[in-house]
Amino acid sequence: MGKIRHIAIQVPDLEKAAAFYENVFDLKRVGEAQSPIGNAISLSDGLVNLTLLHFPEGTKGGKGGPDWAGLHHIGFVVDDEAEADARIKKYGGEFFMQLEAHPGVDAEKKYKDVNGIVFDMAAHNWVQAVDE
Repeated sequence: MGKIRHIAIQVPDLEKAAAFYENVFDLKRVGEAQSPIGNAISLSDGLVNLTLLHFPEGTKGGKGGPDWAGLHHIGFVVDDEAEADARIKKYGGEFFMQLEAHPGVDAEKKYKDVNGIVFDMAAHNWVQAVDE
Protein backbone atom coordinates (compact mmCIF):
# COMPACT_ATOMS: atom_id res chain seq x y z
CA MET A 1 0.00 0.00 0.00
CA GLY A 2 1.27 3.47 -0.84
CA LYS A 3 0.93 6.53 1.35
CA ILE A 4 1.33 10.14 0.25
CA ARG A 5 4.16 11.58 2.32
CA HIS A 6 5.70 14.17 0.02
CA ILE A 7 4.41 17.12 -1.99
CA ALA A 8 6.81 19.24 -4.05
CA ILE A 9 5.93 22.74 -5.22
CA GLN A 10 8.08 24.78 -7.58
CA VAL A 11 8.38 28.44 -6.53
CA PRO A 12 10.28 31.49 -7.79
CA ASP A 13 11.51 32.52 -4.29
CA LEU A 14 12.35 29.75 -1.80
CA GLU A 15 12.70 31.90 1.32
CA LYS A 16 9.50 33.86 0.68
CA ALA A 17 7.51 30.65 0.12
CA ALA A 18 9.07 28.91 3.13
CA ALA A 19 8.29 31.87 5.40
CA PHE A 20 4.66 31.78 4.24
CA TYR A 21 4.15 28.09 5.10
CA GLU A 22 6.14 28.34 8.34
CA ASN A 23 4.18 31.38 9.56
CA VAL A 24 0.71 30.43 8.36
CA PHE A 25 0.70 26.69 9.08
CA ASP A 26 3.52 26.34 11.64
CA LEU A 27 5.40 23.91 9.39
CA LYS A 28 8.92 23.14 10.58
CA ARG A 29 11.99 23.51 8.36
CA VAL A 30 13.63 20.08 8.18
CA GLY A 31 16.14 20.45 5.37
CA GLU A 32 17.72 22.55 2.66
CA ALA A 33 19.66 21.60 -0.45
CA GLN A 34 21.54 23.36 -3.20
CA SER A 35 22.54 21.14 -6.09
CA PRO A 36 23.18 21.19 -9.83
CA ILE A 37 19.62 19.95 -10.41
CA GLY A 38 17.98 22.75 -8.39
CA ASN A 39 17.54 24.10 -4.88
CA ALA A 40 15.09 23.11 -2.16
CA ILE A 41 13.75 23.85 1.29
CA SER A 42 11.87 20.99 2.98
CA LEU A 43 9.16 21.67 5.54
CA SER A 44 7.06 19.23 7.54
CA ASP A 45 3.93 19.02 9.65
CA GLY A 46 5.22 15.81 11.24
CA LEU A 47 3.46 13.51 8.77
CA VAL A 48 3.78 15.01 5.29
CA ASN A 49 6.89 16.61 3.82
CA LEU A 50 6.36 19.77 1.75
CA THR A 51 9.41 20.49 -0.38
CA LEU A 52 9.70 23.86 -2.06
CA LEU A 53 11.80 23.72 -5.22
CA HIS A 54 13.51 26.42 -7.24
CA PHE A 55 15.31 25.80 -10.50
CA PRO A 56 17.57 28.72 -11.48
CA GLU A 57 18.44 29.23 -15.16
CA GLY A 58 20.65 26.40 -16.37
CA THR A 59 19.46 23.78 -13.88
CA LYS A 60 17.50 20.69 -14.84
CA GLY A 61 14.12 19.55 -13.62
CA GLY A 62 12.08 22.72 -13.53
CA LYS A 63 8.82 23.44 -15.29
CA GLY A 64 8.13 26.67 -17.17
CA GLY A 65 11.29 28.54 -16.20
CA PRO A 66 12.62 29.94 -12.90
CA ASP A 67 9.61 32.21 -12.31
CA TRP A 68 7.00 29.43 -12.70
CA ALA A 69 5.06 28.33 -9.60
CA GLY A 70 2.88 25.29 -9.12
CA LEU A 71 2.70 21.63 -8.21
CA HIS A 72 5.86 19.85 -9.35
CA HIS A 73 5.24 16.28 -8.13
CA ILE A 74 4.02 14.13 -5.24
CA GLY A 75 5.74 11.25 -3.47
CA PHE A 76 4.51 7.91 -2.20
CA VAL A 77 6.08 5.69 0.44
CA VAL A 78 5.59 1.98 -0.31
CA ASP A 79 6.41 -1.20 1.57
CA ASP A 80 7.89 -3.02 -1.42
CA GLU A 81 9.47 -1.05 -4.29
CA ALA A 82 9.63 -4.02 -6.68
CA GLU A 83 5.94 -4.82 -6.18
CA ALA A 84 4.95 -1.16 -6.57
CA ASP A 85 7.08 -0.89 -9.73
CA ALA A 86 5.29 -3.90 -11.23
CA ARG A 87 1.85 -2.48 -10.36
CA ILE A 88 2.72 0.94 -11.78
CA LYS A 89 3.68 -0.66 -15.09
CA LYS A 90 0.74 -3.10 -15.09
CA TYR A 91 -1.74 -0.22 -14.84
CA GLY A 92 -0.16 2.01 -17.48
CA GLY A 93 2.45 4.02 -15.58
CA GLU A 94 6.06 4.16 -16.62
CA PHE A 95 9.48 4.61 -15.08
CA PHE A 96 10.72 8.17 -15.71
CA MET A 97 14.12 8.53 -14.01
CA GLN A 98 16.31 7.76 -11.04
CA LEU A 99 17.13 10.98 -9.21
CA GLU A 100 20.87 11.45 -8.77
CA ALA A 101 22.17 11.52 -5.22
CA HIS A 102 23.36 14.94 -4.03
CA PRO A 103 23.84 16.12 -0.43
CA GLY A 104 20.42 16.90 1.07
CA VAL A 105 18.52 15.39 -1.88
CA ASP A 106 16.50 12.19 -1.51
CA ALA A 107 17.47 9.78 -4.28
CA GLU A 108 14.16 8.22 -5.23
CA LYS A 109 12.70 6.76 -8.39
CA LYS A 110 10.42 8.95 -10.46
CA TYR A 111 7.54 7.64 -12.55
CA LYS A 112 4.77 9.03 -14.73
CA ASP A 113 1.15 8.03 -14.29
CA VAL A 114 -1.28 7.34 -17.15
CA ASN A 115 -1.63 11.11 -17.71
CA GLY A 116 2.07 11.87 -17.63
CA ILE A 117 1.97 13.30 -14.09
CA VAL A 118 5.32 12.78 -12.32
CA PHE A 119 5.43 11.12 -8.91
CA ASP A 120 8.13 9.67 -6.66
CA MET A 121 8.04 6.20 -5.20
CA ALA A 122 10.36 5.05 -2.42
CA ALA A 123 10.49 2.57 0.43
CA HIS A 124 11.93 5.29 2.69
CA ASN A 125 10.04 8.22 4.10
CA TRP A 126 10.99 11.82 3.40
CA VAL A 127 12.50 13.91 6.18
CA GLN A 128 9.75 14.84 8.64
CA ALA A 129 9.51 17.07 11.68
CA VAL A 130 9.41 15.19 14.95
CA ASP A 131 6.09 15.68 16.71
CA GLU A 132 6.59 16.82 20.28
